[in-house]
Amino acid sequence: MTEQRPARGLTALLTTAMAFSMMQLFLLGALGPRLVERLGVSETLLGLTTTVGFGTAAVLSPLGGRIVDRVGPRHTLVALLGLSALALALIGAAPGPGLLLAGVALGGVPQALANPATNKAILAAVPAARRGAVTGTKQSGVQWGAFAAGLPLASAAGVLGWRGAVWAAAGAALLAAVWAWHMVPPHMSPAPTPPGGPGAADRGPVAWLAALGAFSFFLGAGIASVNTYLALYGAGRLGLGPAVAGALVAVLGVAGVAGRVGWSRAAVPRRAPWLPGGLAAGAVAAALLLALAEHATPLVWAGAVAVGGFAVAGNAVSMVLVLQRSAPGRAGQDSALVAAGFFAGFAVGPPLFGTLAARGRYDQGWLLVAAEFGVAGAVAYTWALRDRRTRDRTRERVA
Repeated sequence: MTEQRPARGLTALLTTAMAFSMMQLFLLGALGPRLVERLGVSETLLGLTTTVGFGTAAVLSPLGGRIVDRVGPRHTLVALLGLSALALALIGAAPGPGLLLAGVALGGVPQALANPATNKAILAAVPAARRGAVTGTKQSGVQWGAFAAGLPLASAAGVLGWRGAVWAAAGAALLAAVWAWHMVPPHMSPAPTPPGGPGAADRGPVAWLAALGAFSFFLGAGIASVNTYLALYGAGRLGLGPAVAGALVAVLGVAGVAGRVGWSRAAVPRRAPWLPGGLAAGAVAAALLLALAEHATPLVWAGAVAVGGFAVAGNAVSMVLVLQRSAPGRAGQDSALVAAGFFAGFAVGPPLFGTLAARGRYDQGWLLVAAEFGVAGAVAYTWALRDRRTRDRTRERVA
């Protein structure tokens, strides 16, 4: 029990860090109907906030990965939580779109640090046999952030106003930064990896890294569109009230938690390469459910659950693959490169969707999302087949 308590505390901290790394964008999505009404934010500008945030994260991710590999998880975790608090405070104080976009851009910095810092901490402190489970749990923190934005904070906005809800989130992020400073040791050395265990035989050519980056790009483009426009779709097109539409984001978050934890536990080395393609196929069906919701409103709830259980889980599985195949000294950089593809997709997806949403073409927008998930699945399956052939040839040469 004494050994498990610090491990559980670290897992909880890493989960919290992932939640706050993207909190500002989930809040903007959940509060979208209020922002459109009270701050004069258009549907197109709402999509642009996602582009600014994730565009910044994509550009800075390679640098963030190198920083994490050099200075370690402790300082970067404290920095990402502190910067998250500052970004949220700026958004809460924004008198108009200008400062709102500035806060979102600043929020791209903790996004760039989040995956490298948390993955580096896992490699340093968690035995190889437990890394998949811990990775899935900490990746579910992003979806806990979506849940917090979509339910308690969106509900609090009805009492405190949308600014008060954002400032409350900023205060919580600042407290988490203090927690990180006291929880994470100043120096963390890599945990031992047993011979033949995950990561020992999987460090092949960097083709796997490029494939994961491309998969993450198209997956991120689709997920970002759902995150940004789901609440607005529910309120403006399906006739749900702002609070109920915000609950759609919360449902997406809860389903994403279950999907990320469950599929990451299932991502053992032999099975992991095949999971991204299967999850992308499920995500295509989820996007089609959202499109059909215009004709049968209850389907929007099923679509939100399916996006969380399949599409959102795909990113967690890709991070498990990074931990399985990266050398410990490059874990931060490899995590950052895959995350950069994901963030770039987040930057591209919502503006494309937004041009359709502004014309009331939500059905075409969800078909676009389905196509993005379909391309992600094709990339993943192609790489998995090539990876299996490469391994078979290696075994034949050894034999």
